[in-house]
Amino acid sequence: MPPKAVIDSGPLVALFDRGDQYHKRACAFLKDSKGELLSTVAVLTEVSHLLDFSVPAQIDFVRWIATGAVELVHLSREDLARIVELTQQYSDLPMDFADASLVVIGERLSIEHIATIDADSYVCRMKGRRFFHNIFR
Repeated sequence: MPPKAVIDSGPLVALFDRGDQYHKRACAFLKDSKGELLSTVAVLTEVSHLLDFSVPAQIDFVRWIATGAVELVHLSREDLARIVELTQQYSDLPMDFADASLVVIGERLSIEHIATIDADSYVCRMKGRRFFHNIFR
């Protein structure tokens, strides 16, 4: 695993949902990962929503995040403007707020690796025409 990567909601949901088809893979990925994982509050909100079938799973997830398992990157006003731009540019995918927030922090922090189950992650280009490299698939 690279020194830093952004992480999307899919692997995080799978980690806390034993019935998810990616559960075992998410457990192995996170056990073996040595690098730093970064995300945004938008992704954490999405994960909590997707875990709404189980309050204990939501609580376990938030407790796990609180241990520092994933670094939360703050979004600035400038980031919000870029999120709007990306959402418009990739409206045919669609790109939601959480997805766009990961592209923005990837651009800002020069991170080119992502952990996601989304098949369309290879389509989105960061500034400089760079693509994310999916390290989860």
